[in-house]
Amino acid sequence: MLKGLLEGSLLALIAKGETYGYEITEKLNEHHFAVVSEGSIYPVLMRLQKNNFVTSVQRKSPSGPKRKYYSITKEGQEELERFKKHWDKVSSGVTSLLEEED
Repeated sequence: MLKGLLEGSLLALIAKGETYGYEITEKLNEHHFAVVSEGSIYPVLMRLQKNNFVTSVQRKSPSGPKRKYYSITKEGQEELERFKKHWDKVSSGVTSLLEEED
């Protein structure tokens, strides 16, 4: 479940604008994804790229080595919409379960 949640969350972040790995990790932390390490997002980014949901380009960094910047594709936007619909169903089900009285 976490795998699908992370993939959808990464697509949502990348859909907001071109970004790179470390910046994605920082944004995840801002949204309370503290359990997700920087090292765990790169395999997911590679899978998203393999599935043609994101593209990447390497550019010079203002400081340090080159950075790989990710952008969402049309297929990625479609996958993000599927994720949102699925998430709505899952989250409403969990909320319903938690609010249910014994």
